[in-house]
Amino acid sequence: MTESFRRSGEYENPEQAQGHGEQAAYPQQQYSQQQYAQQQYSPSPVNPEWPPPPAQAPTPAPASAGFATEGAYGGGDGGGGTAVMTAAPASAPAPAPKKRTRGPLALLAAVAIVAAAIGGGTAYGIQELTGNDAAVTSSSTSTNVVPSSAKGTVAGVAKAVSPSIVEINANSNAGESTGSGVVITSDGEIITNNHVIAGATTIKASTSDGKTYTAKVVGTDSKKDLALIKLENASGLKTATLGDSSGVQVGDTVVAIGSPEGLTGTVTSGIVSALNRDVTVSTDEGQQQQQQGGGQWPFEFGGREFNGDTGSSTTTYKALQTDASLNPGNSGGALIDMNGNIVGINSAMYSAASGSSSSDAGSVGLGFAIPINTVKADLATLRAGGSDSN
Repeated sequence: MTESFRRSGEYENPEQAQGHGEQAAYPQQQYSQQQYAQQQYSPSPVNPEWPPPPAQAPTPAPASAGFATEGAYGGGDGGGGTAVMTAAPASAPAPAPKKRTRGPLALLAAVAIVAAAIGGGTAYGIQELTGNDAAVTSSSTSTNVVPSSAKGTVAGVAKAVSPSIVEINANSNAGESTGSGVVITSDGEIITNNHVIAGATTIKASTSDGKTYTAKVVGTDSKKDLALIKLENASGLKTATLGDSSGVQVGDTVVAIGSPEGLTGTVTSGIVSALNRDVTVSTDEGQQQQQQGGGQWPFEFGGREFNGDTGSSTTTYKALQTDASLNPGNSGGALIDMNGNIVGINSAMYSAASGSSSSDAGSVGLGFAIPINTVKADLATLRAGGSDSN
């Protein structure tokens, strides 16, 4: 490159070139060489104050150096960029460049590459934040209780939430009933269904690690089929994360955890089948006690009774419908989204059995849960003794 700089503009006029034994056509070759330099090596503009090269004749470059014998260095009509050499001699002014395509095209290419890189990074970030790589997702909440290594799996949800689900055994004059509950405070506050503990004289709750506690009723709300109980002398319990049931959509994958037929910590899964189902349940304590012995919970839907007689005193609430398998004993347990958040309290299931015996009952994929937002809105009332105490 040093040699090429010396060639360009070395002689001020053709006479000087002839005086040094060069042909008068050399300036024409010089401009062609400048053109090559413009296209291949320099997009920079002409600097008219560039110092002239030393006044000595260079040795022509050999053909093996890779330079063309004509049009290698000049600024002729086909010029792309602007030459880095000195201004052309007055006797043969170089034509103004007609095209400047290389500079803008290179800039546009660079911008496109940067934009693509930024776009790709943004997409990757969004994928990481939204978890599009998960096998299944839930739209209800964004709080992730499940570790990222098990995200989107039923096994991950079960492992994360099972320690927060308890089995409840309630004894009353009508017999013994088994249900489930969800731990909401580390010192033993537990949400369950009212029909699980209604009329009970003693209540026992067993955690997933096998410990058994005596529990007392804090408050009940038969109109919503909810109850709050408190374990005695409990501490350090793992609490469940209550989600947002307003974000639940039909088709969301959900997991149910409870103790059907006394089988502690049973896990089933399915989807949300419908929203805002009007489920009617009994509020009569005597009717609840009558049904506890059989293990089924009577309810009405669409004017029809299921699992027995609901009696004359009833209440209706909006429920989530799921095809996750629910059986007697799941009542009061958790319906969970795939992020590990509680989105409902399981409360009723349809049984095709004609009798009231729990041994003939079985899930047919029609289960109902009280939305967790209903539970959260009722917590203050339950902690104050519940609506039934007013």
